[in-house]
Amino acid sequence: MTVQIHPSAIVDDGAQIGDGSRVWHFAHVCGGARNGEGVSLGQNVFVGNKVIIGDRCKVQNNVSVYDNVTLEEGVFCGPSMVFTNVYNPRSLIERKDEYRDTLVKRGATLGANCTIVCGVTVGAFAFVGAGAVVQRDVPDFALMVGVRPTRSVG
Repeated sequence: MTVQIHPSAIVDDGAQIGDGSRVWHFAHVCGGARNGEGVSLGQNVFVGNKVIIGDRCKVQNNVSVYDNVTLEEGVFCGPSMVFTNVYNPRSLIERKDEYRDTLVKRGATLGANCTIVCGVTVGAFAFVGAGAVVQRDVPDFALMVGVRPTRSVG
């Protein structure tokens, strides 16, 4: 097997890309990232330095996997889904020391345009539907769906 990296992709020195993996157009894999075997990173994917992606994961187009995110084996990240790594980000306040760990367990599916708020664990083989916002831990094999309108707090 070999690793396929599109000429427009950027894979920084030190990045680990497992055998049989594919890195598609305009993707960027930072130097500290660890990617397992048979991983597919779609078009315009970003993978941060402190990221672990297990074997046979599929990260679809336009997904940013930020620092402190771990994807176990066989995780599917749908198109344009979102991970966060700071719970209450502010442009004028440096919060890199406040990153929260996010774990997505083996075989979980994260649907298109869903958001996984940092600090949660998504259980094994759980399914998060398209557009859902996950703010709490998700049990193994759970189905999480639904989108609610925003509301004012306080």
